Amino acid sequence: MDHDAHAPSADELIDDAPPQDDDGQRRRGWVGWLISAAIHALLILAMASIYFLVVPPPVDVPPVRVATIEPPPKPTEKPKPDRTLEQQVELDVVAESETPSPVTALDLPVEVSEREEENESPVAKGREEAVADSEMGGSGAFMAIGAGGGSAGMFGSRSGGGKKRAIGKFGGSKGSESAVDAALRWLKKHQSQNGMWNPVAYPANCTEDPKCEPGAPGWVGGEDGATVGCSGYGVLCFLGAGYDHQTPNRYKQTVKRGLDYLIAIQKPDGRFGNTNYEHAVATMALAEAFAMTGDPALKTPAQRGVTVILASQNQDPKPQAAVGKGSTSGTGLGWDYFTPTMRNDTSVTGWNVMALKSARAAQLEVGSSMEGAATWLEKTWERANPDRKTYDPYTSESFFPYVYYSDEDAVEYVKPDLSGEVFPRNQRGQNFSCAGMVCAVFLGHHSGDLMLETLANEVMKNQVPSWPCNVYYLYYNSLGIFQVGGERWKKWNATVRDLLVNAQRKGDGCFDGSWDYKNGKFLGNGVGRMLTTEYCCLSLEVYYRYAQVAGGKK
Repeated sequence: MDHDAHAPSADELIDDAPPQDDDGQRRRGWVGWLISAAIHALLILAMASIYFLVVPPPVDVPPVRVATIEPPPKPTEKPKPDRTLEQQVELDVVAESETPSPVTALDLPVEVSEREEENESPVAKGREEAVADSEMGGSGAFMAIGAGGGSAGMFGSRSGGGKKRAIGKFGGSKGSESAVDAALRWLKKHQSQNGMWNPVAYPANCTEDPKCEPGAPGWVGGEDGATVGCSGYGVLCFLGAGYDHQTPNRYKQTVKRGLDYLIAIQKPDGRFGNTNYEHAVATMALAEAFAMTGDPALKTPAQRGVTVILASQNQDPKPQAAVGKGSTSGTGLGWDYFTPTMRNDTSVTGWNVMALKSARAAQLEVGSSMEGAATWLEKTWERANPDRKTYDPYTSESFFPYVYYSDEDAVEYVKPDLSGEVFPRNQRGQNFSCAGMVCAVFLGHHSGDLMLETLANEVMKNQVPSWPCNVYYLYYNSLGIFQVGGERWKKWNATVRDLLVNAQRKGDGCFDGSWDYKNGKFLGNGVGRMLTTEYCCLSLEVYYRYAQVAGGKK
């Protein structure tokens, strides 16, 4: 069979192909376009969403009208006068004004803090070595009253939390503190412009009525000496309550004026006043102010005052026979009113011992004077108590004389009325156990010591006061019995605190805050209201003026 006989041609093959469907092709084209359009639409929508989500729509801001504001007119400045020294003083006086606080209930408790208040203005504490158990003779050590130990120093309880704790612990009250402040306000009102406290002419400084009565000299050194002494006591009253001349406080300028006065009247040889009595008080005031503040302006005048004390000390005519605590060093004894003699006056010696104690706290040079004073204390007490070996420290009472004569080894007592008349040598009269007790404390005697215990026994038996009383004895005894402490102090304080608060004059013009001198029974009332008020004020500061140490160690 011939298969190639009739093979179709190419054209035939084409002609034989089935015909194309034009409508199907058109449908497939539209579908493609629709799919493409949908994809592009989705892409456009996605891009638009991204744009509107990321880019915030524009916010129409309303038009702001800009206006010009004229600046306010400048205030008219008043011409400022030049500030003068007088204006400065007046401003300082106004700044230290105080609000009177009435005497309140005596037995209201004083809150006791567990630590020093952080916001209190700091007050320097005195030399750190002035601690209770420092004995004589050691290197850099000395006997110290009023040191709480460690860095508390000699004056550590006079301000802040330490003061509050002392008031609460030892029996002070709102009444006693109100009385102290009233006394300080009285002293401020009666201070002269030059800073002194004159016990005779002081009423002229007060503008209130009725006015206090003028005083009388009544002082061995005359009116000038009385003014120096009262000015020293005045400064000590403010320092004892924690007010100095540098720490911001309401009495800062009062204290500064008092210190400036003392410095201004110091003589070229370093002496204040005419006698060793007022000189010791003034030196003590400068030494305490220097110890509390470290003010370098006070160091030289204070040291010069101490140097005079050293040169005025009586000398032991028989130093080899010295006995007792002070026998190891020093040949000095006590002090008389003027130049060194064989007469050792207990009253004068007491203030010189206290001045030297403050000087040592201020790190001033005091040589071997305290050791010599300790020899005087032992010799005087032993001569006045020849039967002392039979004494019982808990029941016996001992005596302390007004004068010890070292050349005669004899003692002298004054008559009980303090008229100045004396008994014959060695005949017992008015007992100066108050001053002997304080000197014993200042010179290192502690609880359990025969001298200190028996002198305190005598005071508690015969000298617990009632008003009117001898304010000089009151001051010494308050300081001494406080140091002895224990039940004796509780009994003493229960009587004396309220006695003084109740006896203080209240609310009657110039008299407000003072104590009546006629009830003071001191030196024939000659020194008057000024000194009586200062002694009473110092007696009410006893809780914090020096820390209690003598009763704390046997």
